[in-house]
Amino acid sequence: MQFDDDANLDTSEVQDVRGSRIPGGRATVGGGIAGLIALFLGLFFGVGPEQLGLSDSGDEPAASSSSLAQVQQSCRTGKDANAKEDCRIVAVVNSVQDYWRQEFPRRQGQYAPARTVFFTGRVGTACGAASSAVGPFYCPGDRKVYLDLGFFDELRTKFGSSGGPFAQAYVVAHEYGHHVQNLMGTLSRAQDGRTGENSNAVRVELQADCYAGVWAHNATRTPDESTGRPLITRLTDEDIRDGLDAAAAVGDDRIQERYQGRVTPESWTHGSAKQRQQWFYQGYRTGDMAQCNTFR
Repeated sequence: MQFDDDANLDTSEVQDVRGSRIPGGRATVGGGIAGLIALFLGLFFGVGPEQLGLSDSGDEPAASSSSLAQVQQSCRTGKDANAKEDCRIVAVVNSVQDYWRQEFPRRQGQYAPARTVFFTGRVGTACGAASSAVGPFYCPGDRKVYLDLGFFDELRTKFGSSGGPFAQAYVVAHEYGHHVQNLMGTLSRAQDGRTGENSNAVRVELQADCYAGVWAHNATRTPDESTGRPLITRLTDEDIRDGLDAAAAVGDDRIQERYQGRVTPESWTHGSAKQRQQWFYQGYRTGDMAQCNTFR
């Protein structure tokens, strides 16, 4: 994955609270990889809210001036994104939102941007406070994506993903898929409390995977406002393989097999490895969000 060296990055789309002290709390997280990891920690390891560092606090994260300045000063251009991980995530956020900003009007809609919050340890959200243990997640209450960059190491070491820059991009694009669902009113369909391979919870997650693929298809075609050229100039077959591998690594069956030694489809919340790959590739192959109707 290559970025246009001359593109200007919009750091206002990222809020950096790394290093801030946030009270721990119970997170009410309804999407993304977070729900999956928390579910498995709770159900299969007997980990309760207190052990996870989760509570009812909904404190808003407060950014430290030093961390904000670090991102603003270090992540200015696409050249920075090609060299530094946090700048790369800023660039992916910019690219994903550039695409949806341009796609919604084509469908007689209006896209409302969402910020990504970088945090370490714990973070306060409108959905409650959460620890890094729950992984990346989207909070519909404040329309923000929350991300501890340390998760990307865990994606490789704990979940067996091949890793790579585009594996990270897939995760970010998936969470913004939940934001798109929230704007369109489909995210709430996962809140009926049911699990299983045919549940609405799984269908919502697979649709977010498909939306991530739709963005990937269009990423090198979507013009950046600062240059009029695409912010992402190149995606290779290897990049897409890394994305597919990451999607499979966080499949319910893979995680169940790894952590409990057996597969129980009736408790699935995100879909199997095969399903997640299938729907990401459906979006990537077609580039059309209309082809992401997982509820049919």
